[in-house]
Amino acid sequence: MLLSIVAGVFGQGRKSDAEMLAVQAQNGNEEAMQDLLSSYAPFMKKTAAQVCKRFIDDHDDEYSVALTAFHEAVQKYEEGQNASFLTFAHMVIRRRIIDFVRKEAARSEYSHDFRHNGDEGAGNRVTDSEALDRFHMQQQAEKRREEILLFDKLLGGYGLSFQILAAASPAHEDARRTAIQISQLVVETEEYKTYLLEKKKLPVKEIEQLVKVSRKTIERNRKYIIAIALLLMSDLYYLKDYLKERLN
Repeated sequence: MLLSIVAGVFGQGRKSDAEMLAVQAQNGNEEAMQDLLSSYAPFMKKTAAQVCKRFIDDHDDEYSVALTAFHEAVQKYEEGQNASFLTFAHMVIRRRIIDFVRKEAARSEYSHDFRHNGDEGAGNRVTDSEALDRFHMQQQAEKRREEILLFDKLLGGYGLSFQILAAASPAHEDARRTAIQISQLVVETEEYKTYLLEKKKLPVKEIEQLVKVSRKTIERNRKYIIAIALLLMSDLYYLKDYLKERLN
């Protein structure tokens, strides 16, 4: 009795479905619990992301916290006493994520103070809001570092590297935008995307027939076009956000 994943994304499944499954799970129905966890995984990630202000995936500690909190909500939900189950679950997940973030921020702050042999006193301690902001910045920086390493490894499979791209990147903004548009064309055309993934090179002849640039220009920017296409096809969200900023 698997609920709709789409409904789970927006937290808009029929109330009776979620609440019925929660009650069944409380009574020991493992299938009901698994249905809830499977269907509402996107709901948990979305709730965690709202608190953390960044994308949350299966590998993030915050998702594990959200999963545990959702299970807690199932066990503590009181039909007829609480709001709808999803509203109640959202509240529990949000509280647990905030607690987790505060603890991590406090741990980081303590570590920082310890390293600098400092005790600035209660009057100078950061507020919860500042601690949350600092934690978010640290998490985002770590994610960016991870994505850079992953992208570098991905590029290596195509004989590319950041050093090569630095030399191959188009010098002018208009040329970069054109190259990125060609990359988007490759990604959005199944035939071209398959060609790139299987042969690890661009279908230059086919692309030339669809764009208003010469074959020579495509060849000159080939490495950059391949790199951007690989990025667009990836799950490297921070790097893709950076790319979007460059385009705006």
